Amino acid sequence: MAFPEPKPKKPELPKKLVQTLECKQGAVRAVRFNVDGNYCLTCGSDKSLKLWNPHKGTLLKTYSGHGYEVLDAAGSFDNSQLCSCGADKTVVLWDVASGQVIRKFRGHAGKVNCVQFNEEATVILSGSIDSSVRCWDCRSRRPDPIQILDEAKDGVSSLKVSDYEILSGSVDGRVRRYDLRAGELYSDYVGSPVTSVCFSKDGQCTLAASLDSTLRLLDKDTGELLGEYTGHKNTAYKLDCCLSEKDTHVASCSEDGQVYFWDLVEGSLTLSLPVGRGVVQSLSFHPSEPGLLTASEGRVQFWREETHTAEEQPPAC
Repeated sequence: MAFPEPKPKKPELPKKLVQTLECKQGAVRAVRFNVDGNYCLTCGSDKSLKLWNPHKGTLLKTYSGHGYEVLDAAGSFDNSQLCSCGADKTVVLWDVASGQVIRKFRGHAGKVNCVQFNEEATVILSGSIDSSVRCWDCRSRRPDPIQILDEAKDGVSSLKVSDYEILSGSVDGRVRRYDLRAGELYSDYVGSPVTSVCFSKDGQCTLAASLDSTLRLLDKDTGELLGEYTGHKNTAYKLDCCLSEKDTHVASCSEDGQVYFWDLVEGSLTLSLPVGRGVVQSLSFHPSEPGLLTASEGRVQFWREETHTAEEQPPAC
């Protein structure tokens, strides 16, 4: 006789503060987990990029080479390289271990808002205020992009990449999805400047945040509006949104110093997490566990679920 499967545990949300990183790099423009969630990157208004272990609260390395504030960063699948972009109009490829700049890609006509690696970390994609997405070959020495996607009518604010798709959000109020297998472009009009886009983990949906203080969940294939999430404040700044590690909840930064969580299916507000007094500008959800990084003013905070117990810290020698 087969025993019934144990009842799945209710998804837990990160609401317990376990670490605070005083980043000392001016305003933190973006915080990003690496691919396995063991490390994170912080982008500073003081032109620096920093690599941390947020679980222990330790700074591992500082990367200096941008000429103006750093706006976004990403790590490669094997953790050997980083890419970053900034208000100096450049995209930079870094060697993680040495901290050295491998390549600097110039070509955007304005500040670069967002950057992503493809899955194999052979191509970097960057989105800029100049209304273009540019694709850069990490392995060749050629200075020009291998492709320019210039369909946006206004600045590109956010970018995500799957194994065969590019998802971009633009100030022109559209979410665009480039299907590289089919050679198709799908465009969905949201009607308000889009500040952040992301794929759901199951690849069926896209989430878009816009400056009418609304998050929208869209069916990826049909563009059908599946859900709207409101209650937070986002009318002036480029703020991040994301989905929890199991697609159960939708999360968003807010200009009122909180992070808001909604039930994905019901659309009801589940949790408002008081982070600080200033705008919560950036967030990053752990890829496989209920962990959340938030950036507000000059610090990053790491939140875990209530039942989380920290690993025993070895005594300091």
